[in-house]
Amino acid sequence: MKFWKGIGASALVFTALSSWPALALDLKETPGIDSSLPPVSERVPAEPLIVDMAARGRTTGTPGGTLDTLIGRAKDVRLINVWGYARLVGYNEKLELVPDILEAFEVEEGRIFTLHTRKGHKWSDGQPFGAEDLRYYFEDVAMNEELNPAGLPPFLMVDGKGPKFEMLDETTVRYTWDKPNPLFLPELAKSSPPFIYRPAHYLKQFHAKFGKPEFIEEKAGAMKARGWAPLHNKLDDMYNAQNPDLPSLQPWVRMEGESDRRFVLNRNPYYHRVDSTGQQLPYIDKVIMTVADGKLIAAKTQAGESDLQARNLSFSDITVLKQGEAQSGYTTALWTNTKGSEISILPNLTVKDPVWRELLRDKRFRHALSLGIDRDMINRTLFFGLGKSGNDTVLDISPLYKAGYRTEWAQYDPEQANALLDEIGLTERRGDGVRMMKDGRPLEIIVETFGEHQSHDDALELVAETWKEIGVKLFIKPSQRDIVRDRAVTGDLVMSVWSGFENGIPTSEMPPSDFAPTSGDFLSWHSWGDYYETQGAGGEKPDWAPAVRLMDLYQSWLGSATAEERGKIWEEMLQIHADETIHIGLVSEVPQPVVINGVQNVPLTAIYGWDPGAQFGIHRMDEFFLDEKHRR
Repeated sequence: MKFWKGIGASALVFTALSSWPALALDLKETPGIDSSLPPVSERVPAEPLIVDMAARGRTTGTPGGTLDTLIGRAKDVRLINVWGYARLVGYNEKLELVPDILEAFEVEEGRIFTLHTRKGHKWSDGQPFGAEDLRYYFEDVAMNEELNPAGLPPFLMVDGKGPKFEMLDETTVRYTWDKPNPLFLPELAKSSPPFIYRPAHYLKQFHAKFGKPEFIEEKAGAMKARGWAPLHNKLDDMYNAQNPDLPSLQPWVRMEGESDRRFVLNRNPYYHRVDSTGQQLPYIDKVIMTVADGKLIAAKTQAGESDLQARNLSFSDITVLKQGEAQSGYTTALWTNTKGSEISILPNLTVKDPVWRELLRDKRFRHALSLGIDRDMINRTLFFGLGKSGNDTVLDISPLYKAGYRTEWAQYDPEQANALLDEIGLTERRGDGVRMMKDGRPLEIIVETFGEHQSHDDALELVAETWKEIGVKLFIKPSQRDIVRDRAVTGDLVMSVWSGFENGIPTSEMPPSDFAPTSGDFLSWHSWGDYYETQGAGGEKPDWAPAVRLMDLYQSWLGSATAEERGKIWEEMLQIHADETIHIGLVSEVPQPVVINGVQNVPLTAIYGWDPGAQFGIHRMDEFFLDEKHRR
């Protein structure tokens, strides 16, 4: 779906491979579509995005029907905007960035981005979508201090400066920075993107610059908003799907009138994608998302209450789900989870206790802890050997993968682990074999958990058994997510456990922000991340050589202009993580169960992740369709 060619030595053009005139496509009207709507030829763009199902190895679908799925909480209705995955640019299944909502984009010198919208593209309410909607976001939302007092988001800033924005014509805009901005396009392709466009025709009526003051005041009073800006921000809800009146470009849009336990999302009759037979996508008419207790979703899925389910299912549910296949007629596919590790132990390198800080920053100690874990036993015991033992790093699906990243310091070798701990000077032991720290405290590590995943506790129990062999006592402390994060903020957290790096399948074009201390959300180095996020107003400046180097490399990536530069930066960052064992990963590529009940074009083998991937999104849920039995 991508065609690109060089223009001179410094520019690339990305555009849709298919073209409307060349295919002379005969558009087909969707059966059952509201007869009051304009014909399909007036609803889709002049040059829609045309999907060749045969070339994608998929079946041309039959439109119609309702897909039922289960969510664990009401706010998960926003997942429809994740799974739909209509983005200005998005990832294809080869992890390439390609135009989607955009007809094409051009990149010059890594710093000049020209975006072309599709002529005749319309919002879900039938109003035109184009350059004005991008202009409105940039000039009247992002640059408005009342709506956005924090200023432009980081992905729009380079060395503290925003871009020059130009609206070249009704379908073309240009962003120009003084230096390269490699963050820009990947940000647009995220599961939760910034939506750098807004339905200007809808939101202007609530904007002080454009709307009628008496109307805004009346609406603000009705919605209990303190002024026009809070009102605008409340109604400007592109991601969370909390405003059913807000026009959308996604394949399904939320309807009015549902309860807070059952959400109905209807097809967008103005959606921009069609298949090569002329049938407008999405194939499925309606998606119904029903809220259920997260602990019961596996059982409800087994009983046939969901047509497509991955959310709130985990590896531990596979046995039960497989048992229900014959009775309920569904298939349980096993997709590859794309996190760097299913479970990762996170030493807090910015803990405030000076003794623990010195010990945790000693790579011999982290190596010893890693060598003291029998990952193969954990894989066999918890995951039937279906995962891959090793470090928290990139997976072999990633073009950046090297085998050493996974295996370095990750073999089970208690003898070498004991030797390293002796080398550090932790030779004194108490009667039960537990080593003593230099201040006389026993080497007892409290690993705090979020209490959300039984597999984390089970894995730590197994780690505790083998750490005994090296004189380390492990205590599991179940807690809650907010409490653990608060303890990281205060510096009281010594060690925690969570899943590994969110993106285990990066390319050089994806930002390595998780591999450097760029965010205070990371439990392994909160204070350094907070320092970066607050530009030195909070946290601590990194004073540990590997962290300093990782930040230098990250800054170099931000200033890079070529894929070759970015690839070399990624390689060094990944090698630092492998050499230092900053995270102690256990097992990766643990299968994610995906239950498919009468839904066609859903792959049986695929990747499952948040960024990149958008869970179902990268596999184009708008191309899924229901078989005749389930097309109700």
